Amino acid sequence: FPLNEEQPVDESVRLRYRYLDLRRPRMTRNLILRHRIAQAIRRALDTRGFVEVETPMLIRSTPEGARDFLVPSRLQPGRFYVLPQSPQLFKQILMVAGLDRYYQIVRCFRDEDLRADRQPEFTQVDLEMSFADETAVLEVTEGVLAEAIEEATGISVQRPFPRLTYAEAMLRYGTDKPDLRFGMLIGDVSDLFAAAGPDPLRGALASGEVVRGLAVPGGAGMPRRQAEALAESARGAGAAGAATLALVEGGGSGSLGGQVSASLAARLAERLGAAGGDLMLFAWGPPQTVASALGRVRLAAAQAVGLVPAGTYQFCWVTEFPLLEPSVEGRLVAVHHPFTAPLEADRPLLATEPLAVRARAYDLILNGVELGGGSIRIADHDLQREVFGAIGLGEEEAQERFGFLLEALRYGAPPHGGIALGFDRLVMLLAGEETIREVIAFPKTTAGTDLMTGAPTRVDPEQLREVHIALLEGK
Repeated sequence: FPLNEEQPVDESVRLRYRYLDLRRPRMTRNLILRHRIAQAIRRALDTRGFVEVETPMLIRSTPEGARDFLVPSRLQPGRFYVLPQSPQLFKQILMVAGLDRYYQIVRCFRDEDLRADRQPEFTQVDLEMSFADETAVLEVTEGVLAEAIEEATGISVQRPFPRLTYAEAMLRYGTDKPDLRFGMLIGDVSDLFAAAGPDPLRGALASGEVVRGLAVPGGAGMPRRQAEALAESARGAGAAGAATLALVEGGGSGSLGGQVSASLAARLAERLGAAGGDLMLFAWGPPQTVASALGRVRLAAAQAVGLVPAGTYQFCWVTEFPLLEPSVEGRLVAVHHPFTAPLEADRPLLATEPLAVRARAYDLILNGVELGGGSIRIADHDLQREVFGAIGLGEEEAQERFGFLLEALRYGAPPHGGIALGFDRLVMLLAGEETIREVIAFPKTTAGTDLMTGAPTRVDPEQLREVHIALLEGK
């Protein structure tokens, strides 16, 4: 196929003939950029006293959220290793062992359904620090990334990165992955509509729902169909209802145009920071549903009116996530992982209101994309057992799965914390690509196949017998 950049080529063809695809200048640039960023990160960590330590690739299975890739043992019939989803437990044990600062640019594996920014095998920048609190981890991460990005790309990154709590991010941006490259903040206007709003909205508020809105700069000039499509997208995302109000000369127009007084329109505009020529969009329903619905609308509206600046990089931190959340089955599970420490002030709530407990956890966001996450870890044996108990992990099961960690904690662990950054996503964003497949030399398809080599393949029956595996009939 043509190696120039002008003529598009089907991705399946590109992956089948990857050795030709990688000759294209764009792909060569991406691989060189990946190399430069990795080298720059290593140098930045080395100057800060971090030591690179390799952790095992063949480990025991522990619950980490996604399915494991299993590796059968030939020497231990009926037993399996798994490939690591992260080096989480090993890096904590390195802290117990007295290694103050660890890092690794490491391959990780998750057997999950794939999409544009996920692969079954991926690369993390993994680090851990002893005697560190949240501030220390965040400051080190900011410094390393700023230095590495400037060295590898020449892009200057502004520090310190803005910090938002999870509650603030959900209220103001409608997502825990806020894009700070543009404004359009979401505001709660429940009190204004409760005092003087139309009857349907006052009825929704009386039943415990909320009304929130945002202002789209210049949105009053949108075609009516486009404005209503934004409102419909909020309803499609689960909001009980949505409506628009355009600020135009002579009053307001839109679906609320004839139902809102001039004085209420003025108060709404003041609350949302709207001016003449702007479009205000409102949604109502349960708080969490309205938040996520308006978060989607915010992104769509910003794209529609050209508010998202090209070639800019805006980092931010989101902190104080919930420690626990209900699973599909109704039991409690860890939002990040069960080794995350709760805020000390919330520890008493573990036994009474576990869903109200906030975690000492933080995610790093770049341009609305989650780049990584980390936490301050549990360094206390008793607290670790409390958290295991909150997620329904009994004494016997906890000992079976994590006995080695619990025993290590008994020997004394320093306060420690760290972070894991998605290296593939970082390179993707800096390269201006849409998927991580464009910055990985030999990626898999969304079906998990390697079109160049044909993997995965069937293996010889003798190989299966050697590892004591029998395929189900017809498989």
